[in-house]
Amino acid sequence: MSTSDIAAAARPEQVIAEALSWVGTPYRHQASRKGVACDCVGLLLGICRGLYGRQPVSPGPYTQDWLEAGGEERLLDGMRQHFIPCGDALLPGRIIVFRWRPHLPAKHLGILTGPTAFAHAYEGRGVLISRLVPQWRRRIAGVFEFPASLKR
Repeated sequence: MSTSDIAAAARPEQVIAEALSWVGTPYRHQASRKGVACDCVGLLLGICRGLYGRQPVSPGPYTQDWLEAGGEERLLDGMRQHFIPCGDALLPGRIIVFRWRPHLPAKHLGILTGPTAFAHAYEGRGVLISRLVPQWRRRIAGVFEFPASLKR
């Protein structure tokens, strides 16, 4: 999907409400079920199901190791295919993608719930709201919007 195929972005308040409805969901790698378990990708897929009634794709198997070196940018490449790139504009309702170190692939994401907070699925803690402190900000690898609708 290219940005020219997208008429508009989803309403931020809908995105935020859906993201907040996942808070408290336990963490489990490759899971995506509200109230049962999810990881960060599962959270994003679940939010898509809540907003659109379906998810864009099945991501297939993926590792959870943030320090995996030499890997492809699967997460960022997938984001570019299905969501609207936003440069570095950090506005509520947008998706933020993180990489642990500059030379490593992006491996984590969250949804901005306010100007300085985001929802994400964190190993050992589940879905929670975290402050977008400098330690997180310097790891941002991309910012994306949810489209108004998903292309088939």
